[in-house]
Amino acid sequence: MSGNEIAGRGGILAAVVPGQPVAVLEEAARLADDLDVPLVCANVDPDRYVVSSYVDGTVVALPYDPDLPETEEKRFDPDLEAHIRRVLDGRGIPYSLQQLAGDPAWCLARLADDMNARYIVVGTREAGLRGSVREFFNGSIAVHLAHRQHRPVIVVPLNPIPGTQSFPWEDPPV
Repeated sequence: MSGNEIAGRGGILAAVVPGQPVAVLEEAARLADDLDVPLVCANVDPDRYVVSSYVDGTVVALPYDPDLPETEEKRFDPDLEAHIRRVLDGRGIPYSLQQLAGDPAWCLARLADDMNARYIVVGTREAGLRGSVREFFNGSIAVHLAHRQHRPVIVVPLNPIPGTQSFPWEDPPV
């Protein structure tokens, strides 16, 4: 089944990134299997914006940063693709891969509209000060999605903090 056939059937949209724990992909696959719908795995390059896109999933993108090379054809990251195939092949779930460029929340919401997704599955950010500061300034993709589009957003916890510990952005106890 081609990516276009899958996208036209609705289904589950999973946001995937290199180095992401397998839990997001596994939960999205489980949900797609439970609902008997296809899964679309989307990776977003936030440092570029789309100039044009092709049926095979390739996008031509320009950088926001003028010091980066001009146009670049972005194909799905081969290492990420191999990782996804290792997790999903043999499960009997139809899936496709989509490479996007731009603001992650906006790109995911638009793809969800295009494919008539039932749910969008994302992971939490990395724990620690660096991840918390980045999330503070950029905002959580899950929060942006929850407020800027109408589909349910499923957030898979990747590194939950035990109830006795404070959040990384909280002041330490005095």
